[in-house]
Formats: sequence, C-alpha cells, structure tokens
Amino acid sequence: MDYRTVGKSYTEASEVAPFLGLTGEETQQLEKISSKYPMLVTDYYLSLIDREDPEDPIRKMCIPSLKESSMEGDFDTSGEAGNTVMTGLQHKYKETVLILSTNRCAMYCRHCFRKRMVGLSDSEIARNFEEMMEYIREHREVSNVLVSGGDAFLMPDSLIRRYLQSLSEMEHIDLIRFGTRTPVVYPQRILQDQELQELFREYAKKKQIYIVTQFNHPRELTQESRAVIRLFAEMGIIVKNQTVLLRGINDKPEILGKLLKDLTAAGVVPYYIFQCRPVRGVGTQFQVPLEEGVKIVDGAKNMQNGQGKCIRYCMSNPLGKVEILGKMPGGEMAFKFHQAKDPKNAARIFTRVLEPGQTWIDS
Repeated sequence: MDYRTVGKSYTEASEVAPFLGLTGEETQQLEKISSKYPMLVTDYYLSLIDREDPEDPIRKMCIPSLKESSMEGDFDTSGEAGNTVMTGLQHKYKETVLILSTNRCAMYCRHCFRKRMVGLSDSEIARNFEEMMEYIREHREVSNVLVSGGDAFLMPDSLIRRYLQSLSEMEHIDLIRFGTRTPVVYPQRILQDQELQELFREYAKKKQIYIVTQFNHPRELTQESRAVIRLFAEMGIIVKNQTVLLRGINDKPEILGKLLKDLTAAGVVPYYIFQCRPVRGVGTQFQVPLEEGVKIVDGAKNMQNGQGKCIRYCMSNPLGKVEILGKMPGGEMAFKFHQAKDPKNAARIFTRVLEPGQTWIDS
C-alpha cells in the first residue's frame, strides 16, 4: 500500500486558518515561519486541537509559532555529524547503529530536534542500502539497529520489508527498533494498511521488534492510538515511549503523571523523559530549566506504580545519554552517564553548579 494515500495532510497556513480561526495577519505570520520550517499536520491530529484554547498543547506541537524565528541554539545538539560513519548511518554507541531512513514525517513536530533536515534536506538520509547492511554485518559488536528518520513508517512498505528481511538474517542482531510517531499523529497509516501489518506479523516471528514512539500529552492517547498498540502487542512487538519534557505541553507533574499512567495501562513501556534540546527554533519555546524539570519528573514518578517508575530523565548530548538525577544538599545538580560514547565515561556520576534557569549541559 502507498502510505501517501491514507488520510489528508495540511501544509499551508491558509488551509488551517479557518479551522483555527486565524486572522489575516496571523496567517501571514504562520506562512513566514513555515517557509523556513515546513508545516505538515494530518487531519487526524488537527482534530485533536481544542480550538477554543489558544494555549492548547496539541496545537503547540503541530502549528508554527513566531518563537521559532529565534536564532538561539544549534541545529545538531547531540553531535550526530561526528557519529556518522556513512551517509544515513550513525554509530555512537558500540552496541547500537542508527539509520536515518527518510527525512519525511507524517507530521512536522514543532519541537523536532532534527529540524535541520525534516521536510527540508535529504543530504543526511540513507542512500546505499547494501553498503549500510554490509557495515552492520562486519561490526558484530552491534546487537541492535534503530531505523529512524524522519519517521521510519513514512517509508514505503517495500523498503520497510527490505530492512526487516536483511536485519533479521543477521545472527548477531538481537532486536530491531523502528522510531516512529505514526501511532500518535497518523495511526491510520498502520490500522488501514494490511500489507504493513502482515509484514510485521511475519518478521516478528523471526526477530524481536520494538516500536519506539513519542506520546507527549495524555490527549494523544486516543482510541485509534490504543488500537495500534493492541495490534502490535498481538504480534509480540513491544511498544516503548520516549516523552520529551516540553514547556506548555507536559510541564506539570499531574499532566506528565497522567500520561505515564495511561501509557502503562495501555501496554506501552515508558522509556525516557528527554530534556528538550537547545535546537535553533525550538529551545526558546519548549525548554524547561533542569532544576524545574527534576521536580516535574519526580512528581510524575510519585504517581506511578512500579511499571511507570522505570523511566529515566535524560538529556542526549555529544558525550552520550546523561541521566539527570537531582539536586544535592549543597545545591549542585547530580548527573550520571546512562550511556556513554567514550567507555571511560560509562556509569560516571558527576555534579554541576547550575546557573539560574539553565536548561542544558554539553560536557
């Protein structure tokens, strides 16, 4: 099935203006931002917006804002360029290879950390499939592959099958992960595509498959999204969730806590709460100070049973995934390497004295 035939999407300010009740000036402002950072939102996700609330969290995640014009921050906050061993393939951690399979998504999230490429440039995405597969075959220390993007489920079914077939044949690969937000923003992609369902059902019997998705707000967990989760569960595929802590979206313990509770009840494993990255056009709008973030995450954790407490509050910087542990009695913040690019940093605990309102550390 051709993924482009499912549902309707909006790319122009003029298309969503009547739905959102935008004035002519507001529409022009939106057009100005989307000319630099493209807008793409599905009719399904647009329907989740509360049109009466100008601060609606769903709206903030999909509709451009003037705050995106800020030039503060960087486009590559995790050092992805330095981890790229060939176009489209990154190898930052010994056991994991990351493939940027496409620069397309079903929706262009306004908080995207790959804003530099999604919907814009294809210069970083995978080009030589066989060369990438040969690299993985030769590096037997690699035990898992994350097929991401963009959104991996925006590839044609035929290409998804090609990844599954090649990777399933490699004995040293324990599991295959697909990074996708389609269960959240475009569940029809999965629910209405029998070919996609059948190929995942087929390969789930050959190799353990994980779906890594991103629910950020309880209202995203709809009847359709829950149906996708159940469908994968019936196949033996595990769905894990990586939430991004976002100002104005889930920056209250009760909202984040409800999200985690609802996810575990639906059969999704909460995985990470990620600190929003200081990406240009993103950080100034969505970042939460680290000291505040710890309190929010701890408050949300206190609402959970054992299953919801397995999350880790982390940031992904050039050195690795750094867990944000909390404030020490002396006032400094404690951190721990959850995953390190350099083995000498593995599991290393360190502290930093933070400036008021500090949202990030690079080293």
